[in-house]
Amino acid sequence: MNSRTILRLNTSPEQVASLERLQAAFAQVCSALWPVVRENRCWNRVALHHLTYHKLREQFPALGSQMVCNAIYSVCRMARFLFQNKASPWSLEKRPGMPLPMLEFAPTAPVYFDRHTLSIRLARLSMYSLDGRMRFDVDLSPEDDRRFKEEKLKEIVMSRDDQGFFLMFFFGEDAEKPVEPSELPQYVVVLEPEALVA
Repeated sequence: MNSRTILRLNTSPEQVASLERLQAAFAQVCSALWPVVRENRCWNRVALHHLTYHKLREQFPALGSQMVCNAIYSVCRMARFLFQNKASPWSLEKRPGMPLPMLEFAPTAPVYFDRHTLSIRLARLSMYSLDGRMRFDVDLSPEDDRRFKEEKLKEIVMSRDDQGFFLMFFFGEDAEKPVEPSELPQYVVVLEPEALVA
């Protein structure tokens, strides 16, 4: 059984600006990763980590090492959706032997966190940012509190909508299996190979 908890962040203007910078930096790393995915046809998380991690740390020193790992996770997740999902128009099954498309992540792309970059303890949330740890008071319902104590956490995703920033926590039996998107998100742009040479 899978479940989800959403926590909205009560942010100051300074915190909003900081989270926007983090979101933009995370998207830059994701976009920088994609040419390696495309050239090597590689979206295995461990293999892509070995191919890119040290170069990305040099190229994006402001983004912490664990957040670079989370960007690699995000890109592998998107590549699986594009190339292994039979419903995707870019499925390898539908396009055998064809060049892979280029992908760009918008500055509004979600940011993935993990237990190293985000924690909740005693109704206090602590999360990584480019400006150091940010802390927020959180009001967990009894059901949410139970989830955090008893269920396996799969993913932590920070996104933004008209009301501001929020975190989604996905729980489930198989903590290793990521939550796959059901359709192409609006925060990515897919460029077909012919568009790249036009």
